[in-house]
Amino acid sequence: MTAAEDNAGAADVDGEEVRHVASLARVDLDEEEVERFAGQFADILEYFEALEAVPDVDADAELTNVMRPDEVREGLTQEEALRNAPETEDGRFKGPKVS
Repeated sequence: MTAAEDNAGAADVDGEEVRHVASLARVDLDEEEVERFAGQFADILEYFEALEAVPDVDADAELTNVMRPDEVREGLTQEEALRNAPETEDGRFKGPKVS
């Protein structure tokens, strides 16, 4: 049984849609992968359909700040911070140029 046959009745996802998503992600897929992912995408869409059936809950959420308070702590010295850097220049980290 193929992935497409296994997902009969699922949301229809065809190979063209899978190829489109793969091209957006810059991923090359062979035909077997396209077929398998079509079935998996259909399953995912079914999960979202099931979530839509869950009723909304009108409850006020208790929102509280769960962040810890800021506190000043001793940090690394410049020498300690740069010690394991592969390359430094004038007391700073040096990295490749980004265009």
